[in-house]
Amino acid sequence: MSNGGRGRLRGVAHVSHGSTAKIAVLTMAGIFLGAASVCRGDVILQTNAQGKQEVIQTDAIVVQENSYVVVYKHFDLKQRRVVKVSLNQGSLPYQVVRSGPTQRQEIVNLWKQFGYTVTVAEESGKTVTIYDAYLDFFPPAGGVFLESVPARTNLPLLLTSGGANEVDFSDIATIQVEGSQLTVKLTNGRVEAGKLIPPTSRPAIPHIMGITSRYAPASSHVYDFSLPLSQVREIQFQEN
Repeated sequence: MSNGGRGRLRGVAHVSHGSTAKIAVLTMAGIFLGAASVCRGDVILQTNAQGKQEVIQTDAIVVQENSYVVVYKHFDLKQRRVVKVSLNQGSLPYQVVRSGPTQRQEIVNLWKQFGYTVTVAEESGKTVTIYDAYLDFFPPAGGVFLESVPARTNLPLLLTSGGANEVDFSDIATIQVEGSQLTVKLTNGRVEAGKLIPPTSRPAIPHIMGITSRYAPASSHVYDFSLPLSQVREIQFQEN
């Protein structure tokens, strides 16, 4: 299944560009939901105070379910990556209709089509293709963040030429890494160079994250690939 090429889907993330981008978001959502209707994955429901059963989430993969919590993965269209959600069981508990292994694999295959696909060239010379790619930050061993540091699908750059810019993944063709210096070639041919703006005042190690062709649908994680940018030579974004 094709998601329509870079031109239509890569523009989805630009919600700040006005009505055109909003239409693109709706278009992508329609395509995704239309495809997902064929493979529903797990469904999370809840019976409300009036006794009516409501659908909370479809196209999900539940990774934990007990009398206290329901934890599931699903694809976030705005961020274009797989995220994990935790629902606390209360007086109105949740119910889960589980799908089989085939449907779960189909859901993962669908996720791969709508996220960012990149080829990562490691410093070691190894290359690997990852899907639903994103950037995340981790404290050094033994460290801890004092505030929430969310994952992201953009690059906040402190430009060598002066100033700063937040470059969305949808606008990137390649990223070359030399130590802490990033050279970013955009899809319009422009090149920007600089360093990542730290997301916190605490030490933070940036990682490129995503899922590979070996990703297990039942995994409790939303990734099976994680590599510090310091070990990356180049990241090439692919047309889906």
